[in-house]
Amino acid sequence: MRITTKINLLTTAWMLCILILINMVVYFLFMNFTINREEDLQYQKAEDVLKVIDSLDYSSDINEKLDEFLTPHSYIRIIHPNNKVIHEITNDSLLSKKIKGKFAEKKQAQTHLISAEHGEEQVLIVRVPIRNGNQITGSLEIGQRLLGLETNKEILRAVLFFCTLLAAFLSLLGGRWLANMIMRPISNMIKTMEEIEMSGVPKTITLQNKTKDELQTMARTFNRMIHRLQVNMEKQKQFISDASHELKTPLTIIMSYADFLIRRGLENKEMTNEAIQVINSEAMRIQKMTETFLDLANLEKEDILEINETNLVSLCQSVLKQIKHVYRREISFHFEKDPIITRADELKIKQVIIILLDNAMKYSKDRIDIFIEKNEQHAIIRVKDYGIGIPKEEINKIFERFYRVDKARSRNTEGYGLGLNIAKTIMKLHKGEIKITSQEGVGTEVKLFFPFMKN
Repeated sequence: MRITTKINLLTTAWMLCILILINMVVYFLFMNFTINREEDLQYQKAEDVLKVIDSLDYSSDINEKLDEFLTPHSYIRIIHPNNKVIHEITNDSLLSKKIKGKFAEKKQAQTHLISAEHGEEQVLIVRVPIRNGNQITGSLEIGQRLLGLETNKEILRAVLFFCTLLAAFLSLLGGRWLANMIMRPISNMIKTMEEIEMSGVPKTITLQNKTKDELQTMARTFNRMIHRLQVNMEKQKQFISDASHELKTPLTIIMSYADFLIRRGLENKEMTNEAIQVINSEAMRIQKMTETFLDLANLEKEDILEINETNLVSLCQSVLKQIKHVYRREISFHFEKDPIITRADELKIKQVIIILLDNAMKYSKDRIDIFIEKNEQHAIIRVKDYGIGIPKEEINKIFERFYRVDKARSRNTEGYGLGLNIAKTIMKLHKGEIKITSQEGVGTEVKLFFPFMKN
């Protein structure tokens, strides 16, 4: 069953239940109000009759006096305490036969159903004691068919039934409209998903009405998800394109020297050794590039970190000791406090520091300064060089994969333009941040911000 049909049927069924309950309450209140009003009228009539009875003397004709109070289809009785009817006048013999007289010491009202000419009818009976001083000498009983009540009941039932049918019909129409309105964004999403499934091309949902309900929120969330997929697909295409471009050069060199060896053989030993060395060098370059690509792929997994308490001061000292031993460069380390503890993956942070130092050594010949400091929220590592700097218009692009500022010298300086992208990804995994400020001809400063992570 379609969800629109379910919504339609459920809303209609719920509306009918509410209407039936309301109809029952209306019917009950109507009957109660009508009967109470009739009781009040009958009690008033009984009081008037009692006054007339009290004013009569022995010579008066009591039946004649009581006859003045008769209304259509009613009777009036005076009943002895032994339930014997003393006086009775009526203009409805059937009613008089159906209802037996009964003595009452207290004021009371009752309703009875009797079988009449046109089916069952309701009869209202009131009984009032007749007093002579403090003594009860009998009771007055007045009975009357509630003909108007039966008519009103039929009219009320017909009106309620008609209103219920009308409400059910309107509920069906309203439920259908409501279901269509609710399902429209969902239907658009389903249609869009089917188109994506058929074509394999992500596309967003067109938002026709800018409402602020949950369905519009769901559609906007879907669009954001599709937009993110599109961005990731573009990045993936760009990555494949860039990686292919980077691999193309060493592969071309290897193929050229291999072809040279095939054509020339091993006749020229000097040329053969040169070709073998070039092929080996380019093969190692491809291997390093492949390892870097694998690092990038692994960094996409957010559960790869091994978080422990790490002293950034001792970590930097360890890295600098290795760097100075290998490169023989002047690197100054500045810190005010030791230790400066944060929670981090020590190997990953070490990788970031090495990437920054490697860049600093590539693009500067002067000394390099490293600073460690902290504030209330962050531990901060600053790596500062005094080299060629980065043009202002290039700073926003240096974190892109395969991007290198000095393209003319990219072959003279080793690297693939992936280091800063890896560094930024590692900092993002640590909920940290990396910022770069630079000026051409003056130098570059890179700041690493490590939040003080809770256990």
